[in-house]
Amino acid sequence: MSDNTPPAWVLAAAKRARDEAPNAPEATVRAVEYAVNCVPEDYIDSNVFQVRVQYRGGDRYAVISGGEMCLGADGTWDYGLNESGRGDAWLNAHRFDLDTALRLAKEQAPLITVNGNTVTDAIAMQAKRAARDA
Repeated sequence: MSDNTPPAWVLAAAKRARDEAPNAPEATVRAVEYAVNCVPEDYIDSNVFQVRVQYRGGDRYAVISGGEMCLGADGTWDYGLNESGRGDAWLNAHRFDLDTALRLAKEQAPLITVNGNTVTDAIAMQAKRAARDA
C-alpha cells in the first residue's frame, strides 16, 4: 500500500455509500451563513469588518461580529457564542428569524470598528493604497 492509499475501511465505507446512495433521501439545502459588510469586498481585510448572520437551528439565526461577539435584541453585543450553559432567556434575546437577523446585521455593519478604525477609515485607507500603487 502506498502512502496515499486510504485505509481499507475508508474504501469500504465509500463503496457502501455509493451502493446505498440511490436509496438515500433527497439532499436538502440551507443557506447557513450570510456576510453583511459596508467595506467593499476587494478591500484587503474586508472580512474583519463584516457582520455574519449564522443559522443556529430551529429557524433561528445569530448575528455575529469579530468571531466572538453576539448581538442581542437590545442592540448590545455579548461576548461569547457558546450556547451551552445559556438559558432560554439568553437564547431568545440573541436568536432571530432570518429577516430580523439580516435587518439587525445591516444596521450594525456601518458601526463596526476594528483596532479603532471605522468603516469610513477602512475605505479611505484602501483608496490611499490604490492611489499610491497606481
